[in-house]
Amino acid sequence: MIIYPAIDLLDGKCVRLFQGNYSLPEEVAKDPFETAIRFINEGAKYIHVVDLNAARGNQAINFDIIKRLCEFPVKIDTGGGIRNMKRVEACLKAGIDKVVIGTAAVEDKIFLAELLKNYPENVIVGVDVRDNRVKTSGWNVDSGLHYIDFIEDLTLMGVKYITYTDISKDGTLEGVNIKGIRKIKNITSCEIIASGGIKDIEDINLLKKEGVYGAICGKSIYVGTLSLKEAISIAEDR
Repeated sequence: MIIYPAIDLLDGKCVRLFQGNYSLPEEVAKDPFETAIRFINEGAKYIHVVDLNAARGNQAINFDIIKRLCEFPVKIDTGGGIRNMKRVEACLKAGIDKVVIGTAAVEDKIFLAELLKNYPENVIVGVDVRDNRVKTSGWNVDSGLHYIDFIEDLTLMGVKYITYTDISKDGTLEGVNIKGIRKIKNITSCEIIASGGIKDIEDINLLKKEGVYGAICGKSIYVGTLSLKEAISIAEDR
């Protein structure tokens, strides 16, 4: 299992949101580069970067930071506002390993199909869920889709990787939604990356037992309820 420590960027700062609420961002680290170095020193081979400004339409503020992070000895995946092929190709050219597609996967199936045809190993589809419904546009818009129906469609399209985020858990340290993970595993062959609510090593053990592909860890690492080094050790122990 892969552990993805998270860096969420808002106006160039490392922040965490509570259930996706932009109105009360909590600054969790002073410098994204120092944060990345800390993660690498603790054993990280992957870092999950969320561009919160781009998710709301401003793609310019954080992109230089993300490009510089790609120079570090770690694989970067990133999401937020990636809604056309030009943006995808700019990300891949910058050295990003995988792009996370959220809103566009719901609203533009032609684009998603083209993306899967051209870059099947470089695409993660973000399935962001609240009250069983898929949310888009920075989690502000209800797509009207039940998340199970959406994941079944993604599976048929040939998506290889999905990130499942329980929005109600995100930033809360309430523990991962393991029931939701189990439901998804029963209906898809996609590799699942779990996100939202991961609190401590018990959650890592639960997710590993379920056989998920990866786990995104954010607030738990910053506040110290989860040791990144220990989580990686457990995740990689075969």
